[in-house]
Amino acid sequence: MSPFLRSRNLIIFTALVAAQGATAYFLNARQEYVPPLQALSSLSRSLDGWQMVKEWPIEPEVQTVLKADDTLSRHYVRADVPQGAGLFIAFFRTQRSGVAPHSPKNCLPGNGWVTEKTNIISIPVPGRAEPIEANSYIVQKGDNRTAVVYWYQSHGRTVADEYKAKYYVVSDAIRYNRTDTALVRVMVPVAGEGPEAAERAALEFVKTSYQPLAAILPN
Repeated sequence: MSPFLRSRNLIIFTALVAAQGATAYFLNARQEYVPPLQALSSLSRSLDGWQMVKEWPIEPEVQTVLKADDTLSRHYVRADVPQGAGLFIAFFRTQRSGVAPHSPKNCLPGNGWVTEKTNIISIPVPGRAEPIEANSYIVQKGDNRTAVVYWYQSHGRTVADEYKAKYYVVSDAIRYNRTDTALVRVMVPVAGEGPEAAERAALEFVKTSYQPLAAILPN
């Protein structure tokens, strides 16, 4: 190997080691800023026409795997959406210990749901200049079909792609010394009007609930 190539490879190797060392320092050496969290249960039970009709505690065996610091699981209905919308939120104060949101992309198939259609969509929401980025799914389990919308939310940012979310974990740790995040998922069962109506209802619920939820999550 020529001296030039040896020198170039040494520089690249040294840069990689330095980058890994810097990342390890920022992720492990500094004491992380963990923002205070308002309880997710403080989210209003009435959201502009959507009324909460049921709330479930997270089962202990699920929490053992999930390891979220706070969770919310509710069902809301609206007069023109009798099947209602399920809202699930899992909030994580830190991801430095390896604890992170479990992607519905993996969890739903693990529970027997089969994906029919998937897209990444932009949803304009009131009071926000930029639309939020979210995943939109239609899943089926036996005779049941459901529209699913979910995203990751970290201090005002919304991300659909799991790999992009992981990138921001490192980026936020370095820039802001924090790694808190929330997984937000909305599910609307498909009724007689078909999947398009269920998708519309899911998007309407997202638009209605986003600002009340954003007011609770750390900004």
